[in-house]
Amino acid sequence: MMIALTGGGTGGHLSIVNSLLQSASKQNLECIYIGSENGQDKKWFENQILFKAQYFLNSTGVVNQNKLGKIRALSHILKLAFECKKIFKNHKIKAVFSVGGYSAAPASFGAILANIPLFIHEQNSKKGSLNTLLKPFSKIFFSAFEENFCPYPVDEKFFQNARTRDKLETIIFLGGSQGANFINKLALELAPILHQNKIKIIHQCGKNDLEFCKKNYKNLDIEADVFDFSKNLESKMQKADLAVSRAGASTLFELCANELPSIFIPYPYATKNHQFFNAKFLEDKNLCKIFTEKDFNKALFLESIFKLDLKFISQNLKGQVSPNAADFMLKRLKEVVKL
Repeated sequence: MMIALTGGGTGGHLSIVNSLLQSASKQNLECIYIGSENGQDKKWFENQILFKAQYFLNSTGVVNQNKLGKIRALSHILKLAFECKKIFKNHKIKAVFSVGGYSAAPASFGAILANIPLFIHEQNSKKGSLNTLLKPFSKIFFSAFEENFCPYPVDEKFFQNARTRDKLETIIFLGGSQGANFINKLALELAPILHQNKIKIIHQCGKNDLEFCKKNYKNLDIEADVFDFSKNLESKMQKADLAVSRAGASTLFELCANELPSIFIPYPYATKNHQFFNAKFLEDKNLCKIFTEKDFNKALFLESIFKLDLKFISQNLKGQVSPNAADFMLKRLKEVVKL
C-alpha cells in the first residue's frame, strides 16, 4: 500500500515528514513525497532512497502576498492540485498525509479533488492558515497542543542521546540553521561571564553570522564550538546542560526528548506569535523560562541561567513527548483507511 507525504518549506515541517517516513518503512507502508522546489524540501529529500518517488513542484506561499498576488498563487495551487491528482492515480495512493507549510497546498487540495483521505499534522500551538482551512476536510487532525492530544513526532536519535542534567557546565545557543541575530549577539555578550564561571559554549549561529561569531570568540580568546548547521544536532545537545533557543515546535520537542532544560527567546515575528505560545505550553508546567526580545532584561536572564532547577526540569521533560508519535499517527491512519 502506498501513501503520499506532503509539506515542508522549513526544517520544522520536514523533520516531521522524516519521522513519518522512518515509521512507514518499519510498517511496510510505501511512500512518495510531494514538496516544493523552493525552500529546503530538495535539500532534505531529493536523495532520500526510502521514498518510491519525489516530486518538487513550483509551489509558493499565499499569506504574505498582496490581493492580486494571492489570487495568482491560489490559481497556481489549483493547477498543481490537478497535477497531484494525476500523480496519486499513477501511484495508486490510498491516503495523503500533510504536515503543513506552503509545500503541502497542492497535494492537500489534490487529495480533496481525488476524494482521497487527507490527514493533517499541525506542528504549532497556533494553527497555520492552510491547516485552518483544510482541517474540516481532514479525516484526523493531529496536534500536540489540542484537546485530542497526539504526541509530537521526534526523531529517535534525540531520545537515544537523552540524559538527566543536574549541573551547569555547558550551554548551547540555538538560533536554527538560518541563525538568530538576537541570540547570536546575546551569546557573545554573555560569553565572558560564562567563561569566568567555567561554563563551556556550544553555538549554532547560522550561515550568515558564522564568520562574525568565530571572529568575535577569537577576539575574546574564548574557545567555543561554533557552527552553522549540523546533521548531528542531537550529539551537540547531549553535551549541553542548558539551551538558549528559539521556540519552533520541532526544536522545542527535540529538546524535550533530549531532556535538555531550556530558556526560550521566541522569534517575535512568527505568524500569530506561535513561538511564544509553543514555549508557554512548557512554561505553564514550570518546565522552561521565556524571555521576549521586546522586554528583554539581561540581569534577569543571567539570574535565570544560574538559578534554573535543571534536575527538576530535565526529569519532567521526558513526559512531554513520546518516541513513538509517528507510529501512533500512522497506526491511526491505517485504522481509518483500513490499510
